[in-house]
Amino acid sequence: MPSKQYAAVAQWCVACGCCVKVCPLQAIHIWKGVTAQVNADRCVGCGRCVRECPAQALELVQRRTEE
Repeated sequence: MPSKQYAAVAQWCVACGCCVKVCPLQAIHIWKGVTAQVNADRCVGCGRCVRECPAQALELVQRRTEE
């Protein structure tokens, strides 16, 4: 069962790659050198990327539950 949270990237991401380096599951990549993208299916919501981001462009958000 996936965690209740995952990382989401804000539009002000500067694509520095700090989040990519600290993600233990390689759930984040830099898209076209412009912004980070999170694979929500792989993200476990550990928050390492959120703490590491110098631009504060990542946050943990609640997963939507399908009923």
